[in-house]
Amino acid sequence: MLSSKQKLQIAGAFLVLLFFATVLGCNGFFVNPTLTSIAVGPTATIQQNGTVQMSAVGTYNDGTTQSLSDVFWSSADTSVATISKSGLVTGVSPGSSTITGASGTVSGTATVTVALSNVTGITINPTSATAAQNGGFQNFTASATISGGSPVDITATATWSISSVSTGNVTDFTVTQGQNPEVVTVGSSAAIGERATVTATYTSGANTFTANATLTVIQ
Repeated sequence: MLSSKQKLQIAGAFLVLLFFATVLGCNGFFVNPTLTSIAVGPTATIQQNGTVQMSAVGTYNDGTTQSLSDVFWSSADTSVATISKSGLVTGVSPGSSTITGASGTVSGTATVTVALSNVTGITINPTSATAAQNGGFQNFTASATISGGSPVDITATATWSISSVSTGNVTDFTVTQGQNPEVVTVGSSAAIGERATVTATYTSGANTFTANATLTVIQ
């Protein structure tokens, strides 16, 4: 025959089992949320030899987000920008590089652009050109003048635009970005003799430089 102590022990064990059965029945087994995406940032422009700290924020399948510290960092072009194990990017030379932060099989990217330092001005080549209407095009390049150094090609990292036209609209011309050489194409609505001002803009530190060229539409 069971003693009172044994009866209490059995009752206690039963209550514990009943508690866990109730919890599992209501909530099921707890499963760690799964990482589904990573947001990497910032997308930034830094000066040559300058730095920027990257960060990574993970999103999970339960909708929660959190900053990630255990991230593998890499730079697509280490001749432009390098990145440390802690996510600190250093600008090496002018250009753009894709920075990737990965955790397991999940990754995210951001672009870092490296700008020249000690720029005193920029130039466009050619300064005057022609292109046929309805699909004609002209190639342009841009160079930065460096204090105490040789000119550097900045065609791919400059910002290009059509700043004005003699007649019609700026939409008569299309401008690509991030290419070398830069391509300006004449649209079908542009009139023969129409002139457009092609502008290249480049920022170095606190200074912004511009240079212009003229494109004339011919038959």
